[in-house]
Amino acid sequence: MFAIIETGGKQYRVSEGDVLKIEKIAESDGTVTFDKVLMVSDDKGISAGAPFLSSAKVTAEIVGTGKSKKVLVFKMRPRKNYRKIRGHRQPYTEVKIKGIQVS
Repeated sequence: MFAIIETGGKQYRVSEGDVLKIEKIAESDGTVTFDKVLMVSDDKGISAGAPFLSSAKVTAEIVGTGKSKKVLVFKMRPRKNYRKIRGHRQPYTEVKIKGIQVS
């Protein structure tokens, strides 16, 4: 059984027991419920929403938070003695999928 959820402007294919890094969410610990479920596939078949399934929910446990690897942004103008380096580390939340409910 798997589901496709949307969070942080991205879509993820999740199954029970998966651990994934998503965009940082406000909850710091405990559990989180994803209501934006696009599709669920189980032994009965495939259920797809238009755009979301109102009868499906995915619950997950928050494992931790952190920052991803540094991405360097380098700007340069030739012959103008202009160089600028900026770095960015995107924060993320790591979650473990506990269950997929379909009513």
